[in-house]
Amino acid sequence: MTKTWFADIILPLAVKGRFTYRIPDDIVDIVEPGVRVKVQFGGKKLCSGIVCNIHNKQPLVKNVKSIIAVLDAVPAINKEQLKLWLWISEYYLCSEGEVMKAALPSEECLDSYKPRIETFIKLGTKFSCMELNMILDGLNRAPRQQEVLLTYIRLSEYEEGSEIKTVSKSLLLSEAHSSPNIIDSLVSKGILLSVPIPVSRLSDSDSFQEPVKSLSEAQNVAYESVNLQFKEKDIVLLHGVTSSGKTEIYIHLIEEQLKKGKQVLYMLPEIALTTQIILRLKKHFGAVTGVYHSRFSDREKVEIWRRVSGDDPVNGYRLILGVRSSLFLPFGNLGLIIVDEEHDSSYKQQDPAPRYHARDSAIMLASIHKAKTVLGSASPSIESYNNAVNGKYGLVVLKERFGLIKLPEIVIANTREAYRKKLMVSHFTPELLNAMDEALGKNEQIILFQNRRGFSPYIECSECGWIPVCVQCAVHLTYHKGIGKLVCHYCGYTIGVPSKCGNCHSTGMVTRGFGTEKIEDEIKIVFPAARVARMDQDTTRNKNSFNKIIRAFEDCQIDILIGTQMISKGLDFENLTVVGILNADNLLTYPDFRAHERSFQLMEQVSGRAGRRQKQGKVVIQTSDPSNRIIRLVLRHDYVNMFRMQAEERMTFNYPPFCRMVKISVRHKDRSLVNYYSDILGHDLKEIFGKRVLGPESPVISQVQLWYIKTILVKIERDKSPSKAKQIIIEAIDRLEKEKGASSLRISIDVDPY
Repeated sequence: MTKTWFADIILPLAVKGRFTYRIPDDIVDIVEPGVRVKVQFGGKKLCSGIVCNIHNKQPLVKNVKSIIAVLDAVPAINKEQLKLWLWISEYYLCSEGEVMKAALPSEECLDSYKPRIETFIKLGTKFSCMELNMILDGLNRAPRQQEVLLTYIRLSEYEEGSEIKTVSKSLLLSEAHSSPNIIDSLVSKGILLSVPIPVSRLSDSDSFQEPVKSLSEAQNVAYESVNLQFKEKDIVLLHGVTSSGKTEIYIHLIEEQLKKGKQVLYMLPEIALTTQIILRLKKHFGAVTGVYHSRFSDREKVEIWRRVSGDDPVNGYRLILGVRSSLFLPFGNLGLIIVDEEHDSSYKQQDPAPRYHARDSAIMLASIHKAKTVLGSASPSIESYNNAVNGKYGLVVLKERFGLIKLPEIVIANTREAYRKKLMVSHFTPELLNAMDEALGKNEQIILFQNRRGFSPYIECSECGWIPVCVQCAVHLTYHKGIGKLVCHYCGYTIGVPSKCGNCHSTGMVTRGFGTEKIEDEIKIVFPAARVARMDQDTTRNKNSFNKIIRAFEDCQIDILIGTQMISKGLDFENLTVVGILNADNLLTYPDFRAHERSFQLMEQVSGRAGRRQKQGKVVIQTSDPSNRIIRLVLRHDYVNMFRMQAEERMTFNYPPFCRMVKISVRHKDRSLVNYYSDILGHDLKEIFGKRVLGPESPVISQVQLWYIKTILVKIERDKSPSKAKQIIIEAIDRLEKEKGASSLRISIDVDPY
C-alpha cells in the first residue's frame, strides 16, 4: 500500500502554528522543504506558503486539503533560513507566518520574476571598412540614417576584423539625437541588427579593484587580536573610538573570508550609511559586492535575492552591505557577519511583528552557519560591553584615531545663561556661532544636529495655551513650514495651519520649540552667504536622496548640513571641522531607562564626525544643564565610566543586562475596556511573577490611530528560564482572549523591547 505524504506549511499569516496539507501523488517527488506551494486556506482564499517539513503522520482532522501546485523548480529558501525563521518566531513570540512576510520579497515578483531586457544595436554583419564606406556613401540622401551609423561606429570603437560590439539603443538614440524609426530603417535594410539582452536592474560597478590598504600599527594589533580571539570565541566586540579605522579592519577581515570562498554580511543601522561605505567596499571587492535595503523596488530585491542565493553564478554576490532586513537573504556559505554601530536602536524592529533585534538575530544567523561575528562601535550597547567584560564575547579596543588625529575639542554652551544674558541669536549660543563663523572663514564645513524634524514641535495659542492635537493619536501636531501643514508623525494625519485658536478664537497662534526645518530657515538668516542643506526623513524620501546630499557635502557644495540622528554616525567628511548639538536636554530627559546610555552614544557619535583628517575638530553641545553627569562624561569621551555608572544603576533596579524584559501592549478603541482588560492581564501575571510585573500603565503616547494603549512590562531574571516565562505569558494572554468581549482587543508582545 502506497504511503500518503503530508507537508507542514508556513503561511504568511499572523496565526500560530503550521498548517498540514496532503501532497498529491503526482507532485510528491518535487515537494521538498523550502519550496513555495499554492494551497487553499479557509473557504476560498488561495495562499502561497513555504514547505518546512514532510512526513507521513495522518493529521487529526478528517478532511485534509491537498496542495494545489508547486510554485518553484528549486527551493525558494534554504535550511539555514528556515532555522532562523523558527528561532525568531520562538524567541520573539510571533508566528512563523509573520517572519515569512518580513523575510521574503514580494510574492508577486517571486512568481513572475523576469530579467530586465534592454535593446542593443550592432552591425548586421562583419562589414569591411570599404563596405561600410560604400554604405555611408549610399546614405547621402538619408542624412539622419547616416548620422546614426556614424555614431554607432564611434561608440562601438569599430575596427575591421574585430568582434562586433553592441551599443545600447537608448545610448545610440541619445548620442545621435535621433528617433527609433531611423534605427528601425537601418535594421530593415540589414545594416544594423537589434538584439534584446538581459541586463541588471542594479547599478553595479565594474570589476576593477584596488588592493586593500596596509593597516597602521594600532589597526594591525586590533586585527590580529580579533583573529586570535576567534579561535576561542565566535563573537568579538571591536570597541574603537570614532575615526580609529574600524572599517579598514573590517575590510581586511572580509578579504580573508572571500579568499576562503565564503560569503560576508556587513550590517549597518541606516540606509544613509551605505552610501559612503559601499564605494569603499566596491573599490576593493568589485562586482561581488551588493547592497540590500528597503528603498529598492520589489523586482530589484528579487534580483539581489537570486544573486545571493547562487541562482546567478556569473553575477553572484559574496559580500552584502545591508540594513536589518538583509538578515533574511538566502546565504548559503556565510563565513562572517559584521554588525557596525551595533549599539544603534535602528537595529530593533518596532512594528509590525516580528519585533526582532537585528544584532541579536545576526549572532544567531552566524551560529546557524558556524560563522563568526564582529560587533563594532565607538560606544557599545551596555549589553554587548557587559558580555565582553564578562568573557562571553571577545573584546578588542582601539583607543586612538587613525593617523593619531586628536579627538575633537568639546565645548559646553550654557543656554540658560545665554538666554538670561540675552546673548542667544535665535537658537544659537555665542560659542556655537563663533565656532561656525571661524569654520566658514576657513572654507570648512559644519554639521548641526537636532533630533527632531519639522519646523516646530507644535503651535500654541498665546492667549489660552490651546495646542492642535491629532484626532487619532494622543500627540501634538508638528508644524512643517515647507508644506504649510500640521502633521502627525505617528499616523500621518494632516491639517492646514489654523488661523485662529480652536478654543478662544484668538489669532495669536505662535510656534513653540524647533525642528530641523526651522533651524535651516534661521541659519540662512544668520549666515546668508552659506550654502545650507537639510537631511531628515522629509528630505530623503526618494531612493537616491541620501546619495545626493552626502555627495554634495563630500564635494564641498554644502557648507552647513542640518540633520537628525541619520547624520550622527558612520559618515566620514574630510573638510568637516565643527559639529553643533543644538538641544542635548531633549535627549537626556526622555522617559526611558536607556535615555542616558543613548544620549551618550548619540552625542559621542555625532561628535566623532568632526576633525577626521588633519585638523582637530570642535563640538559645541548646547544644554541648560552643563553639570549633567552624562554631558561631563561626553566631554571626556569616557565610555568606560558611563558603562560603570549605568551598570550599577541597572543592577540596583533590575534592568537589562541584568534581566530580560517582555513588553505586552493591550489596545482597544474604548478607553474603559482597554483599562478593564489590561487590569485583568496584569493581575493574572502578578499572581505568578509578583513584583517583576510593572503596570499596566499608559505609555508616553497613549493613543495611536484611535487605539488606546496600556502596557505591561515583565522582568525575567537571568537565572530563570526565558522560554518557560514566555510560555506563562502566552498562556495568560490566551486566557484573556477567551474573556467575554475580548475579541476586539489587539495584543502585541515585544521581547527585549528597548
